[in-house]
Amino acid sequence: MAETKFPAHLFAEPEPDPDTLANLGPLAALAGTWEGTKGIDVKPTGDGGASQAYVERIVLEPIDPQLNGPQLLYGLRYHTHIVQPGQVETYHDQNGYWLWEPATGRILHTIAIPRGQVVLAKGKAAADARSFSVKARRGKTENGICSAAFLEENFRTDRFDMTVTINDDGSWSYDEVTVLKIKGVAEPFEHRDSNTLHWVKPARRNPVMRGRRRKAASPA
Repeated sequence: MAETKFPAHLFAEPEPDPDTLANLGPLAALAGTWEGTKGIDVKPTGDGGASQAYVERIVLEPIDPQLNGPQLLYGLRYHTHIVQPGQVETYHDQNGYWLWEPATGRILHTIAIPRGQVVLAKGKAAADARSFSVKARRGKTENGICSAAFLEENFRTDRFDMTVTINDDGSWSYDEVTVLKIKGVAEPFEHRDSNTLHWVKPARRNPVMRGRRRKAASPA
């Protein structure tokens, strides 16, 4: 695990490497555009639960290094779009960031869903890890779940756990469990999603690196 290394002064900013793709630690394998055609969503229904197949496309692009005083983060901004097989109507849409903190080995995963919900999940891993997990718990502040009134009252989310695994063939898989307390249902429901994503195209470099390449390529 990475040793914690911060500048001593709260306002002493480190000098980041401008090349985000070279500094993503275990997140490096996720950069790019990916598609998965064999997703399975185990979702709640009025009869208890059902499985739904889904097709997913996710784009993960590097952002410029981020500083909070002495804290340095490298990350990927992502957009996930999911449909049911053979359909065009959106089944699920999600935006957010995957962030890596080299000084501590921490991973942060943010989720924003256009049904009135946001999540901040956290985990920890070695820079060369081929599998890592993040989690969020309702009521926490440094990792947590916040929902709008309807969801909070009727489909309250108490827990989120996600594990990502980098596969030997270059694909990557995820398995995530969202524990719901559904109004009128005695037992919590484990809403599970899983898929394997296959490479479509590489990620663009982060903005400052694209600017440097354009400047280097311009005539003298």
